[in-house]
Amino acid sequence: MRLCELSKKEVINCCDCKKLGYIDDLIIDDCKGCIEALVVPEGGKWCNFFGDGTEYIIPFSCIKRIGPDLILVEIHEEK
Repeated sequence: MRLCELSKKEVINCCDCKKLGYIDDLIIDDCKGCIEALVVPEGGKWCNFFGDGTEYIIPFSCIKRIGPDLILVEIHEEK
């Protein structure tokens, strides 16, 4: 799967059903050649233009399912 295909899928946290946004970038391990994490701008797709620049870094191990329209992740946020 390519980044352009992944970036069209919405990322949703299955713990609280919160919509996190869309994938903006990937963190890749150069030595192993595998994806380490997904980068999702906080606040949605246009956060880079209108937001404060914060982002979610989602480890690849937190991905539970990649579907045709969305990506389910499991992130337990600290209160």
